[in-house]
Amino acid sequence: MQAQDVTLPIHAGSVRFAAIGDMGTGAPPQYDVAQRMLQFHEKFPFTFVIMLGDNIYGGKSPDDFLKKFEIPYKPLLDTGVQFYAALGNHDDPNERFYKFFNMNGQSYYSFKKGNVHFYALDSDYLDPKQLAWLEKELADAGSTDWKICYFHHPLYSSGAFHGSSTELRTILEPLFVKYGVQVVLSGHEHVYERVKPQKGIYYFTEGASGELRANNLKKTDLTAVGYDKDRSFLSIEISGDDLYFQAVSRTGVTVDSGTIRRPLAIQAAAP
Repeated sequence: MQAQDVTLPIHAGSVRFAAIGDMGTGAPPQYDVAQRMLQFHEKFPFTFVIMLGDNIYGGKSPDDFLKKFEIPYKPLLDTGVQFYAALGNHDDPNERFYKFFNMNGQSYYSFKKGNVHFYALDSDYLDPKQLAWLEKELADAGSTDWKICYFHHPLYSSGAFHGSSTELRTILEPLFVKYGVQVVLSGHEHVYERVKPQKGIYYFTEGASGELRANNLKKTDLTAVGYDKDRSFLSIEISGDDLYFQAVSRTGVTVDSGTIRRPLAIQAAAP
């Protein structure tokens, strides 16, 4: 199946976005994925992209930002697509001031699109101030909408290089469960992985949008679907209580797709 074969329904008024992680190399594979995203965008007009960290590897000069972000994604930027970054361990905290990352000088922040609340966290410096902010933000959002958190280090991963960030999980997972976060996206492991639901939460890793650790996924009970053969990106559409996803490789192969029903919606529909 080619990337131009979109499995997403493209409902009127839906929230449509892409997710990329560990992309900022400036090397040809990053440009290949960016071109594939542009081709996909022609059929599935997503309006924004969330960035899961390691957005700019290596040097941080103006030329680096050109080569590793502005040039590869210029065609998408020219269509009005916005990018919302989270910081990774290879990023400079000053990237939060870079206008195209839409962080507005904050290393963690939230925004809302339609019926979806997004929370971009800084998993490098998860201090008490950030946790207090997150708890208040999640509490204030109530329980009627989608809540999606994204940050660099995955709480659950079958990757052999890093694996699950268990210390972060101990801190964050209780908040996610308490306040009804449904979906969490991360990078860091240079693979694509969709984890089987953990305590009712769906976890995605998309850390292969520029870098790749081929054959890095271990055989564990965590993985619902994994892909570690090539670079990739993830597209998501949310319409009402349904979330549709499609992961596409650099060469245009759909490596994962499916639908998630908002858990609270399922409970409300039950007799």
